[in-house]
Amino acid sequence: MSVGNGRARRTARTALALALPLTALAACGGGGTTDTSAEAGSGKGTITVWAHQGQASEATALQNAVKSFNSSQDKIKVKLTLIPDTDYTKTITTTDASKLPDVMEFDGPTMANFVYNKKLAPLDAYVSGKTMANATDAIKAQGEVNGKHYGLGMYDSGLGVYGNKKLLDAAGVKYPKGLSDAWTAAEFTDAVKKLAAKDSDGKSLDLQEGTGYANEWGTYGFAPIVWSAGGSLLKDGKADGALDTPAVVSALKTFQSWKKYTDPNTDQNAFAKGRVGLSWVGHWMYPAYGKALGDDLVVLPLPDFGNGPKTGQGSWAWGIGANTKNAKAAGAFLDTLLNDTNVAAMTTANGAPPATKSVLAKSELYKQGGPLQLYADQLAKPCGDSDITKSCVAVTRPVSAGYPTVTAKFSEALNSVYGGADPKSALEKAARAIDQDFSDNAGYKIQ
Repeated sequence: MSVGNGRARRTARTALALALPLTALAACGGGGTTDTSAEAGSGKGTITVWAHQGQASEATALQNAVKSFNSSQDKIKVKLTLIPDTDYTKTITTTDASKLPDVMEFDGPTMANFVYNKKLAPLDAYVSGKTMANATDAIKAQGEVNGKHYGLGMYDSGLGVYGNKKLLDAAGVKYPKGLSDAWTAAEFTDAVKKLAAKDSDGKSLDLQEGTGYANEWGTYGFAPIVWSAGGSLLKDGKADGALDTPAVVSALKTFQSWKKYTDPNTDQNAFAKGRVGLSWVGHWMYPAYGKALGDDLVVLPLPDFGNGPKTGQGSWAWGIGANTKNAKAAGAFLDTLLNDTNVAAMTTANGAPPATKSVLAKSELYKQGGPLQLYADQLAKPCGDSDITKSCVAVTRPVSAGYPTVTAKFSEALNSVYGGADPKSALEKAARAIDQDFSDNAGYKIQ
């Protein structure tokens, strides 16, 4: 299982922005206008492409897509450079816009900062209408600023609670069948307690606490609690009155109460080995969990804190460099990269939810009746990053150039709450710090 878990952790990193490079973004001095010098060009010649070097199977899928594109026609030649994922965001951040490639990959939450710093051009005019129409609404929400799209992805991401049916049944716990009957927060807590009562060490829950929560996993994994409680990380450019509402404070008190029932999971095997009956994590753990539990694995939505169940979404995406002289060729390559063959190959390689409608509908994992249908159901109800209603489910992390500050301060607060700090004080402190930074940077406005 160690190999499976190692791969799962690498895949998790492809679904989440790495916290260290994100913090580097905050120091960038921004323009604030989306005017760029991208030129349409001839649609012929050599274009440069940068991508992150994820797990080996992902790199192979991308290299195969490039080889196939280059051999399928003689007008455009793609020159691909893979950069280690631990260095990738920092590399784009520290590279002058004029030296960036024609096409580049980026982690979703970093996009607005790259737009703010004039490193990405809108791609609406350069990819085909067919490509844009086939992109899921959730992935388009991640890539949109002021009505223009700067990014499209091959795959998305999502969260759920994995359950061990055998342990749930033995504890007399009834569990949801889907989004429509998601546990309330109280019902989830009751399930955790009932499972713990049947467990020799009293630990029944995995919250993937191995690396702590003062990082992007803290935000991605647990901002859904904020959203489900009717709050928001940022509303109309402010955290005060959105992040620190009484309902969010109460929700984080509930989160804090789960710690006594949580297995530290230092070996990444708490759920797979049957030490706990519930695991709060993302799609990327399915291969390991499915192998370990077989028919005893159930996939459940996160609990509802009052505003409906919520999940995070978003992942790596593709965009066009702001200073390209050949945006037509860049768009032609993206049309091919985002076709069924290449998206299917990539999502088979990494197990993530396809970000195109056509591949998602046919996916053995995510199609209707598939074992991970829940994730597709969630992504089919996107909220975007601002209009978080009770009926939508998949929420985009704030599309703001100030996101690095938002995630840093929220995740610090979450980590301290989990460690025993007063939720009200921690959230108020985070909201003040976020709002001060936004005030210092004129709200990170992108015109």
